[in-house]
Amino acid sequence: MFFSMPDLSPLQWTAILGGAALFVGVSCYSIHDALNRDFGSTNAKLAWVQLAVLVPFFGGLAYLFFGRNRGRKI
Repeated sequence: MFFSMPDLSPLQWTAILGGAALFVGVSCYSIHDALNRDFGSTNAKLAWVQLAVLVPFFGGLAYLFFGRNRGRKI
């Protein structure tokens, strides 16, 4: 009924763990970078952090493409 863990090849494990690491890495980096930037208002900073937290991977990508240029590095 369900697959067992030893049924996966090392290449499949590498792909699964690499995808998970990418997912977590983009989200964590976006949150960390947003917290260390000055957006001019607390509401803008809070909105980007909330987007990265509530929509983990795609919110992080949206921040990296659109939000990162709006803030100044502190």
